[in-house]
Amino acid sequence: MLNSLRKYFTTLLAALCLAPSVLYAAIQPLDRIAVIVNDDIIMQSQVQQAIDSAIRNLQQRNQPMPPKKVLIQQVVESLIMESLQLQIAERGGIRVDDTSLNEAISRIAAQNNMTLEQFQQAIIAEGSDYAATREQIRRELLTTRARQGSVGPRIQITDQEIDNFLDSAEGKALLASKFHIAHILVKPDNNTQPARQKAKKQAQALYQQLQSGADFVALAKQHSDGPNAEQGGSMGWRDESQLPSLFKNTVKTLNDGEVSEPIASSNGFHLVKLLEKRGGTSIIQDQTQVRHILIQPNEIRSERQAEEMIYDLFTRIQSGEDFAELARLYSADPGSRAKGGELGWITPAGLVPSFVKVMKETPVDGISAPFKSRYGWHILEVQGRRQQDIGAEAARQQAREVIYRRKFNEELQLWLREIRNDAFVDIKI
Repeated sequence: MLNSLRKYFTTLLAALCLAPSVLYAAIQPLDRIAVIVNDDIIMQSQVQQAIDSAIRNLQQRNQPMPPKKVLIQQVVESLIMESLQLQIAERGGIRVDDTSLNEAISRIAAQNNMTLEQFQQAIIAEGSDYAATREQIRRELLTTRARQGSVGPRIQITDQEIDNFLDSAEGKALLASKFHIAHILVKPDNNTQPARQKAKKQAQALYQQLQSGADFVALAKQHSDGPNAEQGGSMGWRDESQLPSLFKNTVKTLNDGEVSEPIASSNGFHLVKLLEKRGGTSIIQDQTQVRHILIQPNEIRSERQAEEMIYDLFTRIQSGEDFAELARLYSADPGSRAKGGELGWITPAGLVPSFVKVMKETPVDGISAPFKSRYGWHILEVQGRRQQDIGAEAARQQAREVIYRRKFNEELQLWLREIRNDAFVDIKI
Protein backbone atom coordinates (compact mmCIF):
# COMPACT_ATOMS: atom_id res chain seq x y z
CA MET A 1 0.00 0.00 0.00
CA LEU A 2 2.80 2.42 0.93
CA ASN A 3 4.61 1.67 -2.32
CA SER A 4 1.46 2.36 -4.28
CA LEU A 5 0.99 5.77 -2.62
CA ARG A 6 4.64 6.64 -3.11
CA LYS A 7 4.36 5.76 -6.82
CA TYR A 8 1.19 7.90 -7.15
CA PHE A 9 2.73 11.00 -5.58
CA THR A 10 5.91 10.58 -7.64
CA THR A 11 3.86 10.54 -10.84
CA LEU A 12 1.79 13.54 -9.71
CA LEU A 13 4.91 15.54 -8.81
CA ALA A 14 6.43 14.80 -12.20
CA ALA A 15 3.25 15.94 -13.90
CA LEU A 16 3.19 19.19 -11.90
CA CYS A 17 6.82 19.84 -12.74
CA LEU A 18 6.12 19.36 -16.42
CA ALA A 19 2.88 21.38 -16.45
CA PRO A 20 4.40 24.89 -16.74
CA SER A 21 6.46 23.94 -19.78
CA VAL A 22 3.46 22.21 -21.38
CA LEU A 23 1.23 25.21 -20.75
CA TYR A 24 3.89 27.60 -22.00
CA ALA A 25 4.25 25.61 -25.21
CA ALA A 26 0.47 25.79 -25.77
CA ILE A 27 0.30 29.59 -25.44
CA GLN A 28 0.58 31.22 -28.82
CA PRO A 29 0.05 34.90 -29.69
CA LEU A 30 -3.37 35.28 -31.37
CA ASP A 31 -2.42 38.34 -33.39
CA ARG A 32 0.20 41.05 -33.67
CA ILE A 33 0.67 44.48 -35.18
CA ALA A 34 1.82 44.33 -38.79
CA VAL A 35 1.80 48.03 -39.76
CA ILE A 36 1.39 51.35 -37.98
CA VAL A 37 -0.25 54.04 -40.15
CA ASN A 38 -0.36 57.41 -38.37
CA ASP A 39 -2.76 56.77 -35.47
CA ASP A 40 -4.08 53.51 -36.89
CA ILE A 41 -2.75 49.96 -36.81
CA ILE A 42 -3.10 47.06 -39.23
CA MET A 43 -3.00 43.62 -37.64
CA GLN A 44 -1.30 40.54 -39.04
CA SER A 45 -4.69 38.83 -39.31
CA GLN A 46 -5.96 41.67 -41.56
CA VAL A 47 -2.95 41.26 -43.82
CA GLN A 48 -3.49 37.50 -44.04
CA GLN A 49 -7.19 37.91 -44.81
CA ALA A 50 -6.37 40.39 -47.57
CA ILE A 51 -3.75 38.01 -49.02
CA ASP A 52 -6.24 35.13 -49.00
CA SER A 53 -8.83 37.32 -50.72
CA ALA A 54 -6.33 38.46 -53.36
CA ILE A 55 -5.34 34.85 -54.09
CA ARG A 56 -9.01 33.83 -54.48
CA ASN A 57 -9.63 36.71 -56.90
CA LEU A 58 -6.60 35.82 -59.01
CA GLN A 59 -7.63 32.16 -59.13
CA GLN A 60 -11.23 33.01 -60.09
CA ARG A 61 -9.97 35.18 -62.95
CA ASN A 62 -7.37 32.61 -64.05
CA GLN A 63 -4.63 35.23 -63.70
CA PRO A 64 -0.99 34.35 -62.96
CA MET A 65 0.09 34.48 -59.34
CA PRO A 66 2.87 36.98 -58.60
CA PRO A 67 5.79 35.97 -56.38
CA LYS A 68 4.78 35.71 -52.73
CA LYS A 69 6.97 38.66 -51.69
CA VAL A 70 5.45 40.89 -54.39
CA LEU A 71 1.93 39.84 -53.46
CA ILE A 72 2.53 40.66 -49.78
CA GLN A 73 3.99 44.07 -50.68
CA GLN A 74 1.00 44.88 -52.90
CA VAL A 75 -1.51 43.81 -50.26
CA VAL A 76 0.24 45.73 -47.48
CA GLU A 77 0.43 48.90 -49.59
CA SER A 78 -3.26 48.58 -50.46
CA LEU A 79 -4.15 48.28 -46.76
CA ILE A 80 -2.00 51.32 -45.95
CA MET A 81 -3.77 53.44 -48.57
CA GLU A 82 -7.16 52.25 -47.39
CA SER A 83 -6.27 53.13 -43.79
CA LEU A 84 -5.15 56.64 -44.78
CA GLN A 85 -8.38 57.30 -46.66
CA LEU A 86 -10.54 55.91 -43.85
CA GLN A 87 -8.74 58.22 -41.42
CA ILE A 88 -9.50 61.19 -43.69
CA ALA A 89 -13.15 60.10 -43.84
CA GLU A 90 -13.31 59.88 -40.05
CA ARG A 91 -11.74 63.31 -39.58
CA GLY A 92 -14.24 64.73 -42.09
CA GLY A 93 -17.21 63.26 -40.25
CA ILE A 94 -18.09 60.99 -43.16
CA ARG A 95 -20.39 58.13 -42.21
CA VAL A 96 -22.14 55.28 -44.04
CA ASP A 97 -25.28 54.24 -42.18
CA ASP A 98 -26.92 50.84 -42.55
CA THR A 99 -29.60 52.18 -44.91
CA SER A 100 -27.02 53.53 -47.35
CA LEU A 101 -24.99 50.34 -47.05
CA ASN A 102 -28.02 48.14 -47.74
CA GLU A 103 -28.91 50.24 -50.79
CA ALA A 104 -25.36 49.93 -52.12
CA ILE A 105 -25.33 46.14 -51.65
CA SER A 106 -28.74 45.88 -53.35
CA ARG A 107 -27.38 47.82 -56.33
CA ILE A 108 -24.37 45.50 -56.56
CA ALA A 109 -26.69 42.47 -56.44
CA ALA A 110 -28.95 43.97 -59.14
CA GLN A 111 -25.95 44.67 -61.39
CA ASN A 112 -25.16 40.96 -61.16
CA ASN A 113 -28.80 40.02 -61.88
CA MET A 114 -29.26 38.71 -58.33
CA THR A 115 -31.59 39.35 -55.45
CA LEU A 116 -30.00 40.40 -52.17
CA GLU A 117 -30.46 36.87 -50.83
CA GLN A 118 -28.87 35.32 -53.92
CA PHE A 119 -25.94 37.73 -53.63
CA GLN A 120 -25.41 36.71 -50.01
CA GLN A 121 -25.51 33.03 -50.93
CA ALA A 122 -23.01 33.59 -53.77
CA ILE A 123 -20.56 35.28 -51.38
CA ILE A 124 -20.78 32.34 -48.96
CA ALA A 125 -20.44 29.82 -51.81
CA GLU A 126 -17.16 31.48 -52.82
CA GLY A 127 -15.81 30.77 -49.34
CA SER A 128 -16.05 34.37 -48.14
CA ASP A 129 -17.67 35.63 -44.98
CA TYR A 130 -20.76 37.76 -45.78
CA ALA A 131 -20.34 39.98 -42.71
CA ALA A 132 -16.73 40.67 -43.71
CA THR A 133 -17.79 41.39 -47.29
CA ARG A 134 -20.46 43.76 -46.03
CA GLU A 135 -17.89 45.59 -43.92
CA GLN A 136 -15.50 45.79 -46.89
CA ILE A 137 -18.24 47.43 -48.98
CA ARG A 138 -18.79 49.93 -46.16
CA ARG A 139 -15.07 50.77 -46.18
CA GLU A 140 -15.11 51.18 -49.96
CA LEU A 141 -18.04 53.60 -49.69
CA LEU A 142 -16.17 55.58 -47.06
CA THR A 143 -13.00 55.80 -49.15
CA THR A 144 -15.03 56.79 -52.23
CA ARG A 145 -16.68 59.62 -50.32
CA ALA A 146 -13.34 60.70 -48.88
CA ARG A 147 -11.91 60.86 -52.41
CA GLN A 148 -14.85 62.83 -53.72
CA GLY A 149 -14.67 65.29 -50.85
CA SER A 150 -10.91 65.80 -51.14
CA VAL A 151 -10.30 65.56 -54.88
CA GLY A 152 -13.54 67.00 -56.28
CA PRO A 153 -12.95 70.60 -55.11
CA ARG A 154 -9.54 70.58 -56.85
CA ILE A 155 -11.15 70.17 -60.29
CA GLN A 156 -12.09 73.20 -62.39
CA ILE A 157 -13.68 72.91 -65.87
CA THR A 158 -13.98 75.96 -68.13
CA ASP A 159 -16.49 76.58 -70.90
CA GLN A 160 -13.59 76.66 -73.34
CA GLU A 161 -12.57 73.13 -72.35
CA ILE A 162 -16.12 71.95 -73.00
CA ASP A 163 -16.20 73.69 -76.40
CA ASN A 164 -12.87 72.14 -77.36
CA PHE A 165 -14.06 68.68 -76.40
CA LEU A 166 -17.30 69.01 -78.36
CA ASP A 167 -15.31 70.08 -81.42
CA SER A 168 -12.91 67.14 -81.15
CA ALA A 169 -13.32 63.81 -82.93
CA GLU A 170 -13.80 62.12 -79.54
CA GLY A 171 -16.60 64.52 -78.62
CA LYS A 172 -18.39 64.10 -81.93
CA ALA A 173 -18.18 60.32 -81.70
CA LEU A 174 -19.47 60.34 -78.14
CA LEU A 175 -22.49 62.47 -79.01
CA ALA A 176 -23.36 60.70 -82.26
CA SER A 177 -26.79 59.09 -82.37
CA LYS A 178 -26.86 55.38 -81.55
CA PHE A 179 -29.79 53.09 -82.30
CA HIS A 180 -30.73 49.76 -80.75
CA ILE A 181 -32.87 48.08 -83.41
CA ALA A 182 -34.60 44.78 -84.13
CA HIS A 183 -35.81 43.50 -87.48
CA ILE A 184 -38.17 40.96 -89.05
CA LEU A 185 -37.61 39.88 -92.65
CA VAL A 186 -40.33 38.15 -94.67
CA LYS A 187 -38.83 36.58 -97.80
CA PRO A 188 -40.92 35.52 -100.82
CA ASP A 189 -40.62 31.89 -101.89
CA ASN A 190 -39.28 33.08 -105.23
CA ASN A 191 -38.95 36.25 -107.29
CA THR A 192 -42.31 35.99 -109.04
CA GLN A 193 -44.90 38.71 -108.53
CA PRO A 194 -47.44 36.40 -106.83
CA ALA A 195 -44.80 35.22 -104.35
CA ARG A 196 -43.79 38.80 -103.54
CA GLN A 197 -47.43 39.80 -103.13
CA LYS A 198 -47.95 36.91 -100.70
CA ALA A 199 -44.87 37.93 -98.66
CA LYS A 200 -46.07 41.53 -98.58
CA LYS A 201 -49.45 40.48 -97.20
CA GLN A 202 -47.73 38.34 -94.56
CA ALA A 203 -45.51 41.28 -93.52
CA GLN A 204 -48.56 43.56 -93.38
CA ALA A 205 -50.38 41.02 -91.19
CA LEU A 206 -47.39 40.88 -88.82
CA TYR A 207 -47.35 44.68 -88.67
CA GLN A 208 -51.03 44.74 -87.69
CA GLN A 209 -50.38 42.17 -84.95
CA LEU A 210 -47.56 44.31 -83.58
CA GLN A 211 -49.79 47.38 -83.63
CA SER A 212 -52.30 45.40 -81.56
CA GLY A 213 -49.68 44.61 -78.93
CA ALA A 214 -48.10 41.36 -80.11
CA ASP A 215 -44.60 40.58 -78.83
CA PHE A 216 -41.93 41.49 -81.42
CA VAL A 217 -39.41 38.97 -80.11
CA ALA A 218 -41.87 36.09 -80.33
CA LEU A 219 -42.98 37.01 -83.87
CA ALA A 220 -39.37 37.42 -85.01
CA LYS A 221 -38.41 33.97 -83.69
CA GLN A 222 -41.46 32.41 -85.32
CA HIS A 223 -41.72 34.22 -88.66
CA SER A 224 -38.52 36.13 -89.51
CA ASP A 225 -36.27 34.90 -92.29
CA GLY A 226 -33.49 37.24 -91.14
CA PRO A 227 -30.13 36.11 -89.71
CA ASN A 228 -31.03 37.43 -86.23
CA ALA A 229 -34.34 35.58 -85.87
CA GLU A 230 -33.12 33.39 -82.99
CA GLN A 231 -32.18 36.55 -81.05
CA GLY A 232 -35.68 37.94 -81.46
CA GLY A 233 -34.54 39.98 -84.45
CA SER A 234 -32.12 42.08 -82.41
CA MET A 235 -29.40 43.77 -84.46
CA GLY A 236 -27.75 45.35 -81.42
CA TRP A 237 -26.56 48.94 -81.11
CA ARG A 238 -25.62 50.73 -84.32
CA ASP A 239 -24.19 54.17 -84.96
CA GLU A 240 -26.12 56.14 -87.55
CA SER A 241 -23.38 55.41 -90.08
CA GLN A 242 -23.77 51.67 -89.42
CA LEU A 243 -27.50 51.53 -90.09
CA PRO A 244 -28.44 49.65 -93.26
CA SER A 245 -29.09 52.30 -95.89
CA LEU A 246 -32.39 50.60 -96.76
CA PHE A 247 -34.09 51.73 -93.56
CA LYS A 248 -31.75 54.39 -92.14
CA ASN A 249 -34.15 57.25 -92.81
CA THR A 250 -37.10 55.28 -91.44
CA VAL A 251 -35.33 54.41 -88.18
CA LYS A 252 -34.45 58.07 -87.57
CA THR A 253 -38.18 58.98 -87.61
CA LEU A 254 -39.23 56.29 -85.10
CA ASN A 255 -39.74 56.86 -81.38
CA ASP A 256 -38.50 54.32 -78.85
CA GLY A 257 -40.66 51.19 -79.07
CA GLU A 258 -42.20 52.01 -82.46
CA VAL A 259 -42.26 49.62 -85.43
CA SER A 260 -42.07 50.68 -89.06
CA GLU A 261 -44.55 49.67 -91.73
CA PRO A 262 -43.19 47.01 -94.13
CA ILE A 263 -40.20 48.25 -96.14
CA ALA A 264 -39.74 46.61 -99.54
CA SER A 265 -36.37 45.44 -100.87
CA SER A 266 -35.17 42.97 -103.46
CA ASN A 267 -34.74 40.50 -100.61
CA GLY A 268 -38.27 40.76 -99.24
CA PHE A 269 -40.17 42.93 -96.76
CA HIS A 270 -38.71 44.31 -93.52
CA LEU A 271 -40.29 45.40 -90.23
CA VAL A 272 -37.92 47.47 -88.11
CA LYS A 273 -38.40 48.26 -84.42
CA LEU A 274 -36.47 50.99 -82.63
CA LEU A 275 -35.85 49.60 -79.14
CA GLU A 276 -33.91 52.62 -77.88
CA LYS A 277 -32.07 55.68 -79.12
CA ARG A 278 -29.12 57.35 -77.41
CA GLY A 279 -27.07 60.43 -78.09
CA GLY A 280 -27.75 62.88 -80.85
CA THR A 281 -27.99 66.64 -80.70
CA SER A 282 -31.76 66.80 -80.33
CA ILE A 283 -33.49 65.70 -77.12
CA ILE A 284 -37.12 66.74 -76.81
CA GLN A 285 -38.30 66.91 -73.19
CA ASP A 286 -41.75 67.52 -71.75
CA GLN A 287 -41.65 70.38 -69.24
CA THR A 288 -44.28 71.88 -66.95
CA GLN A 289 -44.29 75.38 -65.45
CA VAL A 290 -45.42 75.05 -61.85
CA ARG A 291 -45.71 76.98 -58.61
CA HIS A 292 -46.68 75.51 -55.26
CA ILE A 293 -47.24 76.08 -51.56
CA LEU A 294 -45.79 73.63 -49.04
CA ILE A 295 -47.00 73.30 -45.46
CA GLN A 296 -45.11 71.01 -43.09
CA PRO A 297 -45.72 69.86 -39.53
CA ASN A 298 -43.09 71.16 -37.11
CA GLU A 299 -42.38 71.76 -33.41
CA ILE A 300 -45.44 74.00 -33.01
CA ARG A 301 -47.71 72.55 -35.72
CA SER A 302 -49.03 68.99 -35.65
CA GLU A 303 -49.78 66.85 -38.68
CA ARG A 304 -53.48 67.57 -38.25
CA GLN A 305 -52.88 71.31 -37.97
CA ALA A 306 -50.73 71.26 -41.13
CA GLU A 307 -53.56 69.56 -43.02
CA GLU A 308 -56.10 72.08 -41.72
CA MET A 309 -53.82 74.96 -42.71
CA ILE A 310 -53.32 73.76 -46.32
CA TYR A 311 -57.08 73.36 -46.77
CA ASP A 312 -57.65 76.83 -45.36
CA LEU A 313 -55.14 78.26 -47.86
CA PHE A 314 -56.83 76.33 -50.67
CA THR A 315 -60.17 77.90 -49.74
CA ARG A 316 -58.63 81.37 -49.69
CA ILE A 317 -57.10 80.85 -53.16
CA GLN A 318 -60.45 79.62 -54.46
CA SER A 319 -61.98 82.79 -53.04
CA GLY A 320 -59.63 84.95 -55.08
CA GLU A 321 -56.62 85.63 -52.82
CA ASP A 322 -53.27 85.88 -54.59
CA PHE A 323 -51.43 82.53 -54.86
CA ALA A 324 -47.97 84.14 -54.95
CA GLU A 325 -48.61 86.28 -51.88
CA LEU A 326 -49.86 83.34 -49.83
CA ALA A 327 -46.80 81.33 -50.92
CA ARG A 328 -44.48 84.12 -49.72
CA LEU A 329 -46.27 84.28 -46.37
CA TYR A 330 -46.79 80.62 -45.57
CA SER A 331 -44.82 78.18 -47.79
CA ALA A 332 -42.19 76.05 -46.07
CA ASP A 333 -40.16 75.60 -49.28
CA PRO A 334 -37.19 77.97 -48.90
CA GLY A 335 -36.18 77.61 -52.54
CA SER A 336 -39.45 78.89 -54.00
CA ARG A 337 -41.08 80.88 -51.17
CA ALA A 338 -39.39 84.20 -52.01
CA LYS A 339 -40.44 83.77 -55.66
CA GLY A 340 -44.11 83.32 -54.82
CA GLY A 341 -43.85 79.53 -54.99
CA GLU A 342 -42.40 79.52 -58.52
CA LEU A 343 -40.55 76.30 -59.45
CA GLY A 344 -40.11 77.36 -63.08
CA TRP A 345 -40.08 74.88 -65.96
CA ILE A 346 -39.50 71.44 -64.47
CA THR A 347 -39.43 67.80 -65.57
CA PRO A 348 -40.65 64.75 -63.61
CA ALA A 349 -37.07 63.56 -63.03
CA GLY A 350 -36.15 63.95 -59.37
CA LEU A 351 -39.69 64.74 -58.21
CA VAL A 352 -41.59 62.52 -55.78
CA PRO A 353 -44.28 60.35 -57.49
CA SER A 354 -47.21 61.98 -55.68
CA PHE A 355 -46.15 65.43 -56.93
CA VAL A 356 -45.66 64.15 -60.50
CA LYS A 357 -49.08 62.47 -60.52
CA VAL A 358 -50.95 65.61 -59.43
CA MET A 359 -48.87 67.83 -61.76
CA LYS A 360 -49.80 65.67 -64.76
CA GLU A 361 -53.48 65.53 -63.83
CA THR A 362 -53.87 69.28 -63.24
CA PRO A 363 -54.84 71.28 -66.39
CA VAL A 364 -53.01 74.43 -67.46
CA ASP A 365 -54.13 77.38 -65.29
CA GLY A 366 -55.65 74.86 -62.90
CA ILE A 367 -55.01 74.63 -59.16
CA SER A 368 -54.84 71.24 -57.51
CA ALA A 369 -56.68 70.21 -54.38
CA PRO A 370 -54.37 69.81 -51.37
CA PHE A 371 -52.31 66.61 -51.47
CA LYS A 372 -49.63 65.03 -49.33
CA SER A 373 -46.08 63.93 -50.18
CA ARG A 374 -43.24 62.81 -47.94
CA TYR A 375 -42.28 66.49 -47.62
CA GLY A 376 -45.64 67.67 -46.32
CA TRP A 377 -48.87 69.11 -47.74
CA HIS A 378 -48.95 70.85 -51.15
CA ILE A 379 -51.12 72.97 -53.39
CA LEU A 380 -49.79 73.42 -56.91
CA GLU A 381 -50.76 75.50 -59.91
CA VAL A 382 -49.85 74.46 -63.47
CA GLN A 383 -49.04 77.60 -65.44
CA GLY A 384 -47.97 76.03 -68.73
CA ARG A 385 -46.69 73.01 -70.62
CA ARG A 386 -44.14 72.77 -73.41
CA GLN A 387 -41.73 70.51 -75.24
CA GLN A 388 -38.17 71.77 -75.05
CA ASP A 389 -35.12 70.67 -77.02
CA ILE A 390 -32.43 70.26 -74.37
CA GLY A 391 -29.98 68.51 -76.70
CA ALA A 392 -27.36 71.26 -76.60
CA GLU A 393 -27.54 71.50 -72.81
CA ALA A 394 -27.37 67.71 -72.44
CA ALA A 395 -24.39 67.54 -74.81
CA ARG A 396 -22.47 70.09 -72.75
CA GLN A 397 -23.32 68.23 -69.55
CA GLN A 398 -22.15 64.95 -71.06
CA ALA A 399 -18.91 66.59 -72.17
CA ARG A 400 -18.43 68.05 -68.69
CA GLU A 401 -18.83 64.59 -67.13
CA VAL A 402 -16.22 63.07 -69.45
CA ILE A 403 -13.74 65.88 -68.71
CA TYR A 404 -14.47 65.64 -64.98
CA ARG A 405 -13.80 61.89 -64.88
CA ARG A 406 -10.54 62.37 -66.74
CA LYS A 407 -9.37 65.17 -64.46
CA PHE A 408 -10.58 63.33 -61.37
CA ASN A 409 -8.43 60.29 -62.18
CA GLU A 410 -5.40 62.50 -62.73
CA GLU A 411 -5.92 64.50 -59.52
CA LEU A 412 -6.69 61.33 -57.58
CA GLN A 413 -3.27 59.87 -58.30
CA LEU A 414 -1.61 63.12 -57.18
CA TRP A 415 -3.69 63.21 -54.00
CA LEU A 416 -2.95 59.57 -53.15
CA ARG A 417 0.80 60.22 -53.53
CA GLU A 418 0.50 63.30 -51.32
CA ILE A 419 -1.27 61.56 -48.44
CA ARG A 420 1.14 58.60 -48.69
CA ASN A 421 4.21 60.87 -48.58
CA ASP A 422 2.84 62.83 -45.62
CA ALA A 423 1.94 59.74 -43.58
CA PHE A 424 3.90 58.05 -40.80
CA VAL A 425 4.12 54.38 -41.77
CA ASP A 426 6.02 51.69 -39.84
CA ILE A 427 5.90 48.25 -41.48
CA LYS A 428 6.80 45.50 -39.00
CA ILE A 429 6.61 42.44 -41.24
